[in-house]
Amino acid sequence: MSNHVHGGDIYRYKNVMDFSSNCNPFGTPESVKKAICRAAEDVHNYPDVEYTRLKEKLAGETGIPEESIFCGNGAAEVIFCAAAALKPKKALIPVPAFAEYEQALRACGCTTDYYMLSEEKGFRPGYDFIDRIDETTDVVFICNPANPTGVLLDREFVETTAVKCRENGAVLILDECFLDFVEDKESYTMTGLLEEYPNMLILKAFTKLYAMAGVRLGYGLCSDKAFIEKMRDSVQPWNVSTPAQYAGIAALDEKEYVNKSLTEIRSERDRLRKAVEDIGFTVYQSSANYIFFRGQKNLWEKCLAEGVMLRDCSNYRGLEKGYYRAAVRLKEENDRLIEVLRKVKD
Repeated sequence: MSNHVHGGDIYRYKNVMDFSSNCNPFGTPESVKKAICRAAEDVHNYPDVEYTRLKEKLAGETGIPEESIFCGNGAAEVIFCAAAALKPKKALIPVPAFAEYEQALRACGCTTDYYMLSEEKGFRPGYDFIDRIDETTDVVFICNPANPTGVLLDREFVETTAVKCRENGAVLILDECFLDFVEDKESYTMTGLLEEYPNMLILKAFTKLYAMAGVRLGYGLCSDKAFIEKMRDSVQPWNVSTPAQYAGIAALDEKEYVNKSLTEIRSERDRLRKAVEDIGFTVYQSSANYIFFRGQKNLWEKCLAEGVMLRDCSNYRGLEKGYYRAAVRLKEENDRLIEVLRKVKD
């Protein structure tokens, strides 16, 4: 996947209905916006380098000890800090996958072994993926549900991967940034098993659930305190800005916003997936807040001409022209996407 090519590029594509960025369609909560404004009164001071209040809040919400929490400038920075702390020689990644995994590994001189996910198997990894982990493997990345496909892995598969990593001295970096959008997420998350698997780092972010992409705030959870300290040693001081810390604290109180959003997003996801399939596109089973489908190679350009921007996934390793991701937005916006897709299908 090409570096720095992502969804949400409204700066080069103006006045479009953006389905390429999969943030909460209900927008940033008002309490978060107000918290950012309040933070303006403190920007003459350096941010809290220990982000104490934010860690306290996260610990209270997650049940994870503060010393097991690492906060970063988005989940992407957590990924880069983990790679810098580990200095791995060999990694294993199922592809297609989020570009920052590979980019962070490349930045530290790591060789990457790619497990190619197949369309025939619904882009779902088999247990032969786990068989690829051996004593030469230093780090393994998994995203659950996956980006860009939205494929959800059961906890048995993920835990078997964690066991194989632990047996071979490898670190499992588990990206759960989209797991909030999954129904019964507690049956899939590995956060309750952190003590059992100190070789596991779980990635989380405020970006998608709270529509805070411009704030840049993510975090990692790991019971290996020494590893967390190595990550702290690899990051610049004051990496989490004062506005980001204020915003994160406020966001974690937004229970009603989250519950309402998730109910609507899940319902619209299922409706949108069926509608796109009925039009005649090949749609894959996504459990995230986006759908992943295949269409004609010039579909992105045709939709853009109609004022709708999809996420062209052809720059993901393992995908070619013709694969697309579309965020689940509000009903009226999803209706517009369905209308445009129906119009440009042939």
